[in-house]
Amino acid sequence: MAVRVVTCPLENRYTRLIGVRHPVVQEGMGPFRTTRLAAAVSEAGGLGTVSVPGAVGNLDEAAVELRRSVEECAAQTSQPFAVNIPIGQRRGGVAASALRYLDTVLQARRADNAIERQLRVVTTSAGFPEGLTARLHDEGLLHQHKVGSTRHARKAAAAGVDAVIAAGFEMGGHAPTSRMHTFVLVPNIADAVDVPVVLTGGVRDGRGLAAALCLGADAVALGTRFAVTTENTQWSAGYREAVLAAGESQDMVIDGVFGPCRVLHNKGADDIAAAQAAGTAHAAEKISAMRLAQIEGDVERGLVLMGQVASGITETVSAAELVEQMVNDAAAALGAPRPSSGEW
Repeated sequence: MAVRVVTCPLENRYTRLIGVRHPVVQEGMGPFRTTRLAAAVSEAGGLGTVSVPGAVGNLDEAAVELRRSVEECAAQTSQPFAVNIPIGQRRGGVAASALRYLDTVLQARRADNAIERQLRVVTTSAGFPEGLTARLHDEGLLHQHKVGSTRHARKAAAAGVDAVIAAGFEMGGHAPTSRMHTFVLVPNIADAVDVPVVLTGGVRDGRGLAAALCLGADAVALGTRFAVTTENTQWSAGYREAVLAAGESQDMVIDGVFGPCRVLHNKGADDIAAAQAAGTAHAAEKISAMRLAQIEGDVERGLVLMGQVASGITETVSAAELVEQMVNDAAAALGAPRPSSGEW
């Protein structure tokens, strides 16, 4: 599966495995569309990720939307990209929505040779991917799985996944129930497994990428930082402005659809937290509140999913600018040779 790429300053086993130029991944950022962003990140040399629709509502319609997103992403870039599929079960098994989305991804690849070449990775999260790794490998796909503890990393590696994403509690959106932070979690996992490790949570620039590599990770995944890029036009401008305006201690953790979920502290988050305490909060209500902020731009009553790293993000840039600057700065910090003009 590995594809040889043009040598770049931070080339490593992860970039060679996936076939990308740079060890930078765009996180799964569902439950709403990230098609343009995913294509832009892949074009910039990282690994863009198409997000799946939410796990509630009409699955037939959601599957059609996912198929369209995959096809649109493939049409906008010639580079590799991934699809993120939350498993959707807190205690064993794989949710029906996840299986339906996986079937949709496989059908899209079988129907189009270009998509088969480009869509190389499935990322799973929010539960153990029981029995999925062998199926993905049989279809010629790489499998990376997001974990929040060393125990889960070992379990995923033993199941045959190609890479693990070590998710720190400071991340935005659905965070690990272990509440471990990246600075402790990533070295633990890097020591425990032989597969490549991707750090997610708390990275916004080249310093974070360099630090992640020093901690034993092979790549970084970013969600909040990529949310504030010029290509993320499928989300509301109000959402991006809210992330830019957020400061330290302006986030909070609620019980989301799959467990702890880090969001901006606003009325919407307080309302969900109160409903949760009263036992009246439901997944559909939470996803509707996410849509209210991400799509409709109501960042007071809606849920603004964001990581603590939002407090250090001060400007909107393009995905290409972000990836190139990150890699240049990380290479400089690590003493790696920087590419000359035109080598990207």
